[in-house]
This record gives sequence, C-alpha cells and structure tokens, in this order.
Amino acid sequence: MAKKINKQIDNSTEEKIKEAARKLFTKKGFAAVKTRDIAEEAGINLALLNYYFRSKEKLFDIIMAEAMQQFIQGVALIFNDEKTSVDQKLEGVVENYIDMLTHYPDLPFFVLNEIRTHPEKMAAKMEAIIQPARSTFFKQIHEMMIAKKKEPIHTLHLMANMMGLIVFPFIGAPLLKKINNVNDKQFIELMRERKKLIPIWIKGMIMAM
Repeated sequence: MAKKINKQIDNSTEEKIKEAARKLFTKKGFAAVKTRDIAEEAGINLALLNYYFRSKEKLFDIIMAEAMQQFIQGVALIFNDEKTSVDQKLEGVVENYIDMLTHYPDLPFFVLNEIRTHPEKMAAKMEAIIQPARSTFFKQIHEMMIAKKKEPIHTLHLMANMMGLIVFPFIGAPLLKKINNVNDKQFIELMRERKKLIPIWIKGMIMAM
C-alpha cells in the first residue's frame, strides 16, 4: 500500500514538473528557461527537479517526444479516415500541424535534431504509426489523379511540399518576422491564415502535375 502511494506521489510530481516545463518552454522557448524557473513554476525545490529529470535538456526531450508522439497519432487518424475527402484530410493535417507548432515553437528543432542523430528510429516511429505511402489519404490522391488521367505523384514529393510549407515558417520565424516587420502576435495570425491557404496550394500542386 505504501509503495502504491509513493508511486502515485512520484507520478504526480513528475506530471507537475512536466506541466510547468511545457508552460515555460511554450512561453519563453528552450534557451530562455532555466531549471530554477521550472522548479519555481512547479512549486518544488531544484534538488527534487534534478532527482526526477537530471537536466533541462532531458526534460525538454521528454516533453517534445510526448508531443511528437501525440501529434503523429493524430495525423495517422486523419490520413486513414475513410469517411473524409482529400480536401478534408489536407485541411485537418495542416490545422493540426500549425496548432501544434504554435503551441510548441521549439518542436521543429527537436525533430530536426532527432532526424540528424537518430534517422532510423525517427523513420521507424513515423512509418509504424502513419504509413503514409499505404494510407487512405495517398490512395485517394492516386485514384483522383488516375481518374483525371494524370501521372500519379510520388508520396515523397507531396510530403516534402507539405512539410516545407507548414514547418519552414516556424523554423525561419526570427528572420521572417524581422525582414517583414511583424511582431509575435501578427506572426501567429499569419500562421493561422495558412491553415486555409496551404491546402489550396497543395491541391493546386497535385492537380497541376
């Protein structure tokens, strides 16, 4: 009984720390957050935070990995929904991506680092959950292009175009905001506009093939 209570306390403390870290990483970004800030936000002492997670880097990696896992599972559901059209799937994926990146602006850097350092692990994780080439989404696109007597587009081209249009603005945000003279609030509004624009552009690319 005592062990069960201690485990519940451990889980509760871990979640409290992760929630505090999520809030601060989202608000300030990874670089601006100190471990002491996280401890204060969680209402614990620094030694206890270090006991559970050892470093800010490890805590960041755990939070980003959980966010990425949750996101991939959400995209998989959209890609394989047999009741929705290509247009609805495009809109759903783009909306999910932009909402996720708005909430976790450091996520692209975490993903890029994972791709560089553990490409096989990252590919296996995405392939196991999403299986883009075998998804209902790409089957629908393939059928649509055959019906219009167009050469089917390779999944790599479509994925690369989607990722570029969605992710790059967040990676290049500091430069884009500076050269276009927009503040953080204006940038977020522009990203929300892209929820409507990107599906139109992607559909245009598909039909132009």
